Amino acid sequence: MPSTRSAALMAAITAVVLLLTTGAAGQSSAAQSPSADSVKALRQQAEKAKSELSKATKAWQEQKNELNASEAKLKTTLADLGTANAELNKIREPLAQLAASAYKQPGVIGVPSLIGGSDPDSALAAATDLTMLTNDQKALIDKAGRLQKEREQLAASAQDLQSKNAVEEAKLSQTMSGLKDRSARITAQLTAALKKLDPNTRLQLTCQKSLVPEARKYPNGLIPSRYLCPLPQPGRSLRADAALAFYKLNSAYKAHFGTQMCLTDSYRPLAEQQRIYANRPGMAAVPGHSNHGWGTAVDLCGGVQSQGSAQFNWLQANSKTYEFFHPSWAYSSPFEPWHWEYTKEDTPDASD
Repeated sequence: MPSTRSAALMAAITAVVLLLTTGAAGQSSAAQSPSADSVKALRQQAEKAKSELSKATKAWQEQKNELNASEAKLKTTLADLGTANAELNKIREPLAQLAASAYKQPGVIGVPSLIGGSDPDSALAAATDLTMLTNDQKALIDKAGRLQKEREQLAASAQDLQSKNAVEEAKLSQTMSGLKDRSARITAQLTAALKKLDPNTRLQLTCQKSLVPEARKYPNGLIPSRYLCPLPQPGRSLRADAALAFYKLNSAYKAHFGTQMCLTDSYRPLAEQQRIYANRPGMAAVPGHSNHGWGTAVDLCGGVQSQGSAQFNWLQANSKTYEFFHPSWAYSSPFEPWHWEYTKEDTPDASD
């Protein structure tokens, strides 16, 4: 499992990569924007950056795991060192007593003082006592020597581990800092590149059809903004599938007329439907029944609002190519040349 830090490291670049790797697939070559080649190059750049950062983050995680293992070994070594110190502390007093005895009565250690008597039985008993005493002393001294050597080895190992871990921690910190800087730099580069794209192309990359099923779960006019996609016209939005179609229609319109389409309305919240219905009784759909409330209709201006204008005629001739149409009722009841709808919507027929 990647750590929280390593997972968070990828957040910014992943967000940008998602913009470039989703939403644009599956389009026909005829419907692609003139910027398709630049989009493809940008997507490849984003994928490469994502792959490189993923590998670097994996390497960082492996270093972190090695450091954690070393820290665990250091912890065990320090515990063993504590145990060795405790054992040494237990035999310090017997060792001190042995040293004091040897200093005060050096002859006690020598055999002549114990077996120099003429009584054979006494001499034998004394020799036995001497052997036992000598063995006990030797065992105590051997244990002290072994513990001291073990303590020195553990102390040296602990010192080496501490030094090594401090160096590795510094390296990890430097690596993480470098990854963060690299991620920020790549994200800034890709974001700048995205901003240079035509608005229709850029929005087409950010809008995902996967939002549609969730949007359909909400009542007319009550679709949360997170399930709608923004249009190039500020403050306007549609449901994802309708928005994706509108981007292509808008791009074609701009190529023909040299300007973005003019919008007076798109998705219409229920409160706005109620306000319009109150102001235009009999001319607007009953609140909760407007196709605007499903996020699948637009009201246009800039000439389109006048039937027979060049803009209206162009849309009438070309809109269905881009999955939009002018409903039959809008020619007469009520007469609304400005009202256009997404063709693939399966909601009941509704008016403006």
